[in-house]
Amino acid sequence: MVILVTGGTGYIGSHTCVELLNSNHEVIIVDNLVNSKRETVDRIEKITGKRPLFYEADVTDEQLMDLVFSTHRIDGVIHFAGLKAVGESVEQPLAYYQNNLLSTMVLLKTCLKYGVHRFVFSSSATVYGENQVPFVETMDLLPTTNPYGETKVMCERILTDTAKVNPQLSVALLRYFNPVGAHASGLIGEAPQGIPNNLMPYITQVAKGTLKQLQVFGNDYPTVDGTGVRDYIHVVDLAEGHMAAIDQITPGVHIYNLGTGQGTSVLQLVNAFQEANQLTIPYEIVERRAGDIAECYADVSKAQKELGWVAKRGIVEMCKDAWRFEQNHETEPL
Repeated sequence: MVILVTGGTGYIGSHTCVELLNSNHEVIIVDNLVNSKRETVDRIEKITGKRPLFYEADVTDEQLMDLVFSTHRIDGVIHFAGLKAVGESVEQPLAYYQNNLLSTMVLLKTCLKYGVHRFVFSSSATVYGENQVPFVETMDLLPTTNPYGETKVMCERILTDTAKVNPQLSVALLRYFNPVGAHASGLIGEAPQGIPNNLMPYITQVAKGTLKQLQVFGNDYPTVDGTGVRDYIHVVDLAEGHMAAIDQITPGVHIYNLGTGQGTSVLQLVNAFQEANQLTIPYEIVERRAGDIAECYADVSKAQKELGWVAKRGIVEMCKDAWRFEQNHETEPL
């Protein structure tokens, strides 16, 4: 199939492009490079021996998206493009609502115009709000704790409502948890611009000496050691989950959690990283971060049953792969 991947030079997008190309799909990337680099396209080619087509463009640009769809016969889309930092979304809500909602609406409208019926959406566990763990797809969604999560809820609703009146649409809403790690080649991984918002690249930049010490946001949560608990999933497992969804999707709207089903605290992850890589990570406890919840991990039985997908890689492999990428990667001065 010919698959359009929005945000395809980003962290999860690039790993998904690798899996798609390795499975003999053709890939077209649309990315505005706001949080990624053009060289990622070269690295995807180096890993797979195949070069994806690349458009440097914003998915909110209706004319440009029309050009992409009219030029290529696209079989399905995987929509990653969007702003994605919880803390930043609290500070810049309008930018998040404008970018994340508009990009989804433009892409969906263009899909309908050109008869593209496979649509995989990059959603998030943040849609569950402060629910009981483990999170199950059938749960009622509680109010989200930040604008980022709210944009995901709203995009899910837009896709669901549109699918109701367009029965030919096959939509997968992939609610995923906390992707970490990197491709085993060390060529692609999580390379945020500026100070990282996510835990693992912050840890790897401290390990490298780019940052002085890790800030742990709060140690007074009702968890195993007081720090936030998350379901960390290897990014390659996550990419394989997207592959399973685009390949097996059927008409209607299908919701899947993509995680490991295991919760790991911030300090447990720090300790695992130190042990896996024989390094010491200095850290300090600071105030809780706005928008964070105490615990978040998945019930993943539905994806296993319906897609035949299960996360295979453990915490040690995640830590080793993340550190390998960081050592290969030139971090820009902050």
